[in-house]
Amino acid sequence: MTPAATLPTFEFAIGGMTCTNCARRVEKALASVSGVATATVNPATERARVQLNTGGEPPDAATLIAAVTHAGYDARLVESAADRKRVRAEHAEDSKRQTRSFMLALVLTLPVFALEMGAHMVPGVHHWIAMHIGETRNQWVQAILTTLVLFGPGRGFFVHGIRSLWQRSPDMNALVALGAGSAWVYSMVVMLAPSIMPPAAAHVYFEAAAMIVTLILLGRLLEARARGKTGAAIAKLAALQPQSARVRRDGAVVDVDIDDIVVGDVLIVRPGERFAVDGVVSEGRSYVDESMMTGEPAPVAKSAGDRVTGGTVNGQGSLAVAVAQVGEDTALAGIIRMVETAQGARLPIQARVDRVTAWFVPAMISAALVTFAVWLIVGPAPALSHALVNAVAVMIVACPCAMGLATPTSIMVGTGRAAAFGVLFRQGDALQRLRDVTLVAFDKTGTLTVGHPVMTDFVVVGPADRVATLRDLAALQSVSEHPVAQAVVDAARGEGLAWSTPSDVQAITGAGISGTVADRHWVAGSMRLMRERGIDLGEEAARLTDWARAGKTPVCVTVDGVLVAVLAVADPLKAGAAEAIEALHAQGIQVAMITGDHEGTAHAVAQQLGIDIVHAEVLPDGKVAALAALRTTAAQRPTPRRDGPPVLAFVGDGINDAPALAAADVGIAIGSGTDVAIESATVVLMGEDIRGVSTAIAISRATLRNIHQNLFWAFAYNAALVPLAAGALYPAFGILLSPVYAAAAMALSSVFVVSNALRLKRFVPPAQYVRTGA
Repeated sequence: MTPAATLPTFEFAIGGMTCTNCARRVEKALASVSGVATATVNPATERARVQLNTGGEPPDAATLIAAVTHAGYDARLVESAADRKRVRAEHAEDSKRQTRSFMLALVLTLPVFALEMGAHMVPGVHHWIAMHIGETRNQWVQAILTTLVLFGPGRGFFVHGIRSLWQRSPDMNALVALGAGSAWVYSMVVMLAPSIMPPAAAHVYFEAAAMIVTLILLGRLLEARARGKTGAAIAKLAALQPQSARVRRDGAVVDVDIDDIVVGDVLIVRPGERFAVDGVVSEGRSYVDESMMTGEPAPVAKSAGDRVTGGTVNGQGSLAVAVAQVGEDTALAGIIRMVETAQGARLPIQARVDRVTAWFVPAMISAALVTFAVWLIVGPAPALSHALVNAVAVMIVACPCAMGLATPTSIMVGTGRAAAFGVLFRQGDALQRLRDVTLVAFDKTGTLTVGHPVMTDFVVVGPADRVATLRDLAALQSVSEHPVAQAVVDAARGEGLAWSTPSDVQAITGAGISGTVADRHWVAGSMRLMRERGIDLGEEAARLTDWARAGKTPVCVTVDGVLVAVLAVADPLKAGAAEAIEALHAQGIQVAMITGDHEGTAHAVAQQLGIDIVHAEVLPDGKVAALAALRTTAAQRPTPRRDGPPVLAFVGDGINDAPALAAADVGIAIGSGTDVAIESATVVLMGEDIRGVSTAIAISRATLRNIHQNLFWAFAYNAALVPLAAGALYPAFGILLSPVYAAAAMALSSVFVVSNALRLKRFVPPAQYVRTGA
């Protein structure tokens, strides 16, 4: 089976959706096209993601757009940074359009509300209307203004609602159209043909019809503005990229729009400017602030040959940069795509919500009809008026907008906030799986450690001079490619030392190296080699043994058969590794390490970090089997956090980690690792700070908790207000819910859900989970 990540994919911006049922209708339209593997539509982002089958003749974008159009919606292909920019601009324009619609509806509705409700609330107003306007003229004024509201700003409710009823898939628009339309038709009949109505039922409800539409338009406006805030993460990422750059062309430096930059151009980046695209420094020296990519606050030195990333900030020097990647190929564009993909994801929990909302609207229409019938049969006079008002209230209050927004809005804000902490979800459903993780397994080399040997200790013996000894030892090691030799050379170079060329250099297989430096015979090697050559290690033997127990590689150095120095080389732990393990333990998660190192080194590292389980001497192709063994062991051990099978995450960075990253329930790749590892993972940590693992889990748990809060509110709201709207409290307390208040309550429920999701923007994980520079 082809992994989902490798299937051909289209992304569309969908226009005309107003609720979850709309999203489901678009999904069905796309899924019905031959060659489509999956189609998901997110009503919060208004995006559709379509994955195609790899076999057969796949549909093109035009075919998929035609399917959406046939379903009654608009679709535009999104495949470039320019497309995304245009969609964001259209969303901003749509918010302005909704503002204009609401303001027009409000201006038309206020006189209707004042004429009708003012007469009920203030006796003097009723007398003033009777004397100066008259009852008939009053009704005509209300009828005209309400008609303008319903078929002007409120026209969309009727267009989409009638279409959904015709397609036998009623949605929120259908409820609003039926509710407001029923009140308007009833009132028009009372006004135009009063003789067919019982005198006690001859009341008009124009104000209810107008207020329903106006309040729901207000709710949509507030909802759209709040949703705009949920996309703040994408907007901030997009803002990191300049819209123009200075390019050297034909001997002159000119300002060029970012869309006109091509690979091979040379950018001139002045101090304090952001790099527009990815490239390689060709001239100049400077320090670059890469904190937006790596989270590390310290600027990084850059000179000819070094890579720079679009969106990062140049320091004090001026640089010439040869462009290597543009447009969708830049690192920043890749990050934006990952965030957008995660924000548009559908979590497993959403499937349960969809099953409920699929029958919810038809059920509420049925409940409204039952309410109408019961009030008409057993209700007090005027029974017809009571039946209409309560049935309309049921339809309006039952709109499941809050249910539909509960999950996607939290996902949008949660994944956006995660990006701010350097956590990128390549697959959105990893957000839910990560919440349930009970064990995290780390690769050692390059993940828990820096990934290359470093000389950690250097001690001279006797009267030897430290600097001269290190210099001549580096000369001996400079002709070797062994990792230990490279660590010594790097240490000497770091101290600014220079050395001569050695002679008669010979490698001692598996033990060390020998040669002549400055007319003296040097040997560097293991303790075993020294013993074989009869070298007395004296008091240094204990030091060397301690180093070995700590997981370091001890090396002895002799000159003309006399011990002059001992040193230790190790792959040191990354800064923050111990804090990362401690944070995971604080979250109730077990930690394992999988490594190819021998048992002694592996357990020494595990002891330093407080790791619970160690799998050592694992060959590169054995990490998947080690994960399976961990899963079996964890399944036999009850955990206080979760019932059911254990959920395992694997953290790695290398090519040989790719199978394990794919096999784990959640694969977490270090952003500084290989492309193969990143492509195999479901979560990516920008930079090298593995404290991001616990941050990712904390954000996952906070987001899922927020989703459950939203769902509880949405369902509790309907459970409480639908019976109230139907008149359940009238027999005992005489309480009825006006359709106007029902509309206000429905709008506020959606606003509440979105506002609750926005609380995630303030999420900060506990101090020990925060990555450096976040």
